[in-house]
Amino acid sequence: MSVGLIALLDDISAIAKVAATSLDDVGVQAAKAGTKAAGVVIDDAAVTPRYVTGFKPERELPIIWRITLGSLKNKLLFLLPAALLLSAFAPWAITPLLMLGGFYLCYEGAEKVFEWLVPHKAHAHEKKTGARPEDPQKLEDQRVKSAISTDFILSAEIMAITLAGLPEGSSIWMQVAILAIVAVGVTVCVYGAVAIIVKMDDIGLALAKSNAGGFVQALGRGIVVAMPYFLKLLSIVGTAAMIWVGGGILIHAVAGYGLDGPEHFIEGMAESLTHGLGAMQGFLHWLVTAAGAGVVGLVAGLVLIPIVGKIIVPIYRAIFGKSTEPAH
Repeated sequence: MSVGLIALLDDISAIAKVAATSLDDVGVQAAKAGTKAAGVVIDDAAVTPRYVTGFKPERELPIIWRITLGSLKNKLLFLLPAALLLSAFAPWAITPLLMLGGFYLCYEGAEKVFEWLVPHKAHAHEKKTGARPEDPQKLEDQRVKSAISTDFILSAEIMAITLAGLPEGSSIWMQVAILAIVAVGVTVCVYGAVAIIVKMDDIGLALAKSNAGGFVQALGRGIVVAMPYFLKLLSIVGTAAMIWVGGGILIHAVAGYGLDGPEHFIEGMAESLTHGLGAMQGFLHWLVTAAGAGVVGLVAGLVLIPIVGKIIVPIYRAIFGKSTEPAH
């Protein structure tokens, strides 16, 4: 074997080692970034099932699949390049855009709370905004569109957290690779979990009818009985998640502009209420800060309801000549 060929093979081996090391770095950084965004990922998983409830069982998985494709499109086609471009050329625009998303989440969640508290007024608001079509296909299309819109906001938060957590001096290609891995991984985890959750009643029914023994059949019957209550609870948690995530975005955003009073107040309250509570301190601290963000988000959302109904919707109709389709 010639010396030149040996040298070439050595060069290829060295390049392969560098590439393997780079892939390892990408994987490690993607795992770290995904961990930092875990809170928003959990919120995303809690929010999504509410968009699937109320449909025939055979439509549940197709709806989740449509939302999953929309989520991947959000992250890979829009948010990934937008995050890189904004970070490079207009970092000042990131916070205002996140605030708009925060207001959207607050409005979505507060509108659901408004519906629970005063259903008659909520129904009038829905008629005014054209929010709930009677046709099942139109309702499904609207729910999917609404879920993808909500996913866009939560995904933007995930991508922003991921981008902020990347090591300084990362190459553009490493940033792209890490953002893409986090985007796909988060989407698969969230909507895989959602698919399992919404089909658990069918799984329970199959277990109850199986010949696997009394324990398995009893477990299946228990799942069937428990799932409606679990989905109701998850709907409440999902609505609360929209409100506290939206409120949290607004609190952190205004703190970035120097108005850090609300953030310091909530943080101080959490510290004083949870000080010295031992192993539970971390969880309770998060619970208090989430509650504080939720109060801010609920107030912001309730303020937006009449603004949307009396100002934004009429302006939209005047410009585009059709009704909006707010989410529910």
